[in-house]
Amino acid sequence: MATRLPPVHALSAFEAAARHNSFAIAAEELCITPSALSHRIRLLEEFVGERLFIRDGRAISLSEFGRRYLDVVRAALRTLTDFPMPHRSVSAQLRVKITLPPTFARYMFVPHLFEFTSRYPDIGVEIFLSVPLYDLSLSESDVEVRFGAGKYPNIVTEKLFEEPAFAVASPEYLKQIGELKTPADLQKATLLRSALEPWQPWFEAAGLDWPEPSSGLRVDDLGLLLEAIKHGHGVGLTRQHFAQGMMECGEIVRLFDVQLTTPPHAYYMVYEKQARERPEVALFIDWLQSTFRNG
Repeated sequence: MATRLPPVHALSAFEAAARHNSFAIAAEELCITPSALSHRIRLLEEFVGERLFIRDGRAISLSEFGRRYLDVVRAALRTLTDFPMPHRSVSAQLRVKITLPPTFARYMFVPHLFEFTSRYPDIGVEIFLSVPLYDLSLSESDVEVRFGAGKYPNIVTEKLFEEPAFAVASPEYLKQIGELKTPADLQKATLLRSALEPWQPWFEAAGLDWPEPSSGLRVDDLGLLLEAIKHGHGVGLTRQHFAQGMMECGEIVRLFDVQLTTPPHAYYMVYEKQARERPEVALFIDWLQSTFRNG
């Protein structure tokens, strides 16, 4: 009796939807309509006899069974993808998939990327974005850059660099609230909050016994935080690589001489140990280290 297997196109749809946590984005990646992707998911759910996703309006999340089944599906698809085919007539391009925090990708990675692509024109680079402190799984990426505390068990973790954090504001905002001569003058300012750049360690460096702000605008993206500062929403913390352009243009100004020399968060490169076994990934990791280590 023949063994009945799940349809591969449904498995691919399931994996893509789980990776993006979105039917619409998964459908775009697979070049099909969202309704076609939904049909493939339903087909797979009928095959396994379990719900793979929990649907809440437009939002989706994996069910408990879906999370367990996803590991099996990814392993099976990876086995099919990695199986050597020496007689295949058209060789696929070598590729490296990297996941990056948005601000690092925009301000640091992309401006340097030509150095890699010009040196290795036969290696394709695919860039994906993740939310720092929240998206903490390697998923299908070969390499990730993470902004955080560096505590990532069971994967290779190498610090790329860290920069001092310092306070900045826009000239227009300073005109509104008056001059800030000392850190203690921040009591009259609006402090922009971010889990990525907490204030309390900076307060300690400034000699202020203040708690972490608990109200006001919160922005958990370093680039968006800079935009909020530039547009006069308040005072925020930032770092040299990201703020340099705005400071040179006079859009924001640095406040005080205080800086947090070792902030709680830094940039780390993470990858699974076996990723280095692929030559193109090893080349990319070495380039990433030489380009960004120590800033």
